[in-house]
Amino acid sequence: MLKGLVAGFAALAFTASAAAQAPSVSEPFTQEVFQTWIDARAGTGAPAYWYSVGTVRDYPSGEVLYIMEGYDASTAYWPEGREGAVAHQYNRKIYIFRDPETGEVVPESVPVAYPYQFITYTLADGAIDTVVEQGSGDRIQSIEGDGMSYRALGDTHVFTAPVFIDFPIPGTDRRIQAWENYDFFIHPDGAVDEPHQLSWARVGQLPPWAGGGQAVMHLITWRIDDYAQVPESLRTYIEAEAPLWMNPPADLDEIRALQAGE
Repeated sequence: MLKGLVAGFAALAFTASAAAQAPSVSEPFTQEVFQTWIDARAGTGAPAYWYSVGTVRDYPSGEVLYIMEGYDASTAYWPEGREGAVAHQYNRKIYIFRDPETGEVVPESVPVAYPYQFITYTLADGAIDTVVEQGSGDRIQSIEGDGMSYRALGDTHVFTAPVFIDFPIPGTDRRIQAWENYDFFIHPDGAVDEPHQLSWARVGQLPPWAGGGQAVMHLITWRIDDYAQVPESLRTYIEAEAPLWMNPPADLDEIRALQAGE
């Protein structure tokens, strides 16, 4: 009897210990971590350019179809001040497709280009809620994030944002369905040469001009704080073909004008 009780208590203690040590998906977002995230993602005043380069591969063969290059340009605004629970990101992004052999922009390609994205981050109960507005006129979309997580790896902050996309394409019977994942690695200033890093992956369909098959996209990204330091390959394209994308939206008034189709 005593032996059975000892074994029972030992099992209970092991269960409690295992539960206490169970890994968590995310550590809590504090005000300090929230500020670190916004400062890294959208800057502290001047535009922040997150430059990306990577591959577009056929699935399931793995064949490299295109080299993808682009960036998004952002600025931040704190409507309640930096101690508040709400932050805005004024964003503009563009990505182009290059031939993997020649490096030239694919003639029939259509860039992935957003004249704006208006992102609202809200800190609540140790988590961040994210809402992204994009589009114009009767095609404005409001997309809620699927739960950003945070983890400290020593003195490096890791922010992970998965996005599950499933919405109809207006005027058609088709839907856009895809999974994207963003892993941001934010290192202390001076610790490494590139303290703001991002690994981005997407699984979904290719655009119609590329045949519409299944593809895997993967981009390595880092932040650049001076437009003049953006690689010349991308600057040359933007200045010739898409000058609007040289800078992020100036303010919310510009975004509202774009939403109205102006």
